[in-house]
Amino acid sequence: MAAIRLRTPVSEADARRLSMNDHLFLSGVLITARDMAHQRALQYLREGKPLPFSFENIALFHCGPIVEKKGSEWRVVAAGPTTSSRMELVEPAFIRNFQPRIIIGKGGMGPETAQALREIGGAYCVFTGGAAVLAAKAVKAVRDVAWLDLGMAEALWMLEVKDFGPLVVAIDSEGNNLHARLAALVESRKSKVYKALRL
Repeated sequence: MAAIRLRTPVSEADARRLSMNDHLFLSGVLITARDMAHQRALQYLREGKPLPFSFENIALFHCGPIVEKKGSEWRVVAAGPTTSSRMELVEPAFIRNFQPRIIIGKGGMGPETAQALREIGGAYCVFTGGAAVLAAKAVKAVRDVAWLDLGMAEALWMLEVKDFGPLVVAIDSEGNNLHARLAALVESRKSKVYKALRL
């Protein structure tokens, strides 16, 4: 386990150096995207429409931030991660087509996403749930916003961050999956626990 600092854009080589359980602090640009933004981006791809932002080599954050506007400036009040499994059906296609290098969320993702990350050279990282205000402190500026018609939480927010983290690498580019490994460990020990509890 290592503590690593990266700045976006993140190269494939740097992403492939990340290993499961590494702690990552990220600076540069994050773009938030939840369910509706993923679906619209893929719809735009099918229809040949340009996206408002490029996702290539940046960090994609599963987040519906709380943002307030003061004058002409946006300020992020809270930026907690959304449960990533909600995006599992569309994330592999999103990764393969748009090539974000780092995915950030909570709760883990499945084998199809892990395979897509292996193919492009990327990593899935988790940020602690319930720490939305802490996450917001790392946001230095809102650079841009798109698709506000989807609502504040579902819009694409381009955020400039400094030392955003700690993020734990839960899936690396070799397909090692922390959540899957822990689930297997729990399952392997379950019978012993049940026997000790006489269940």
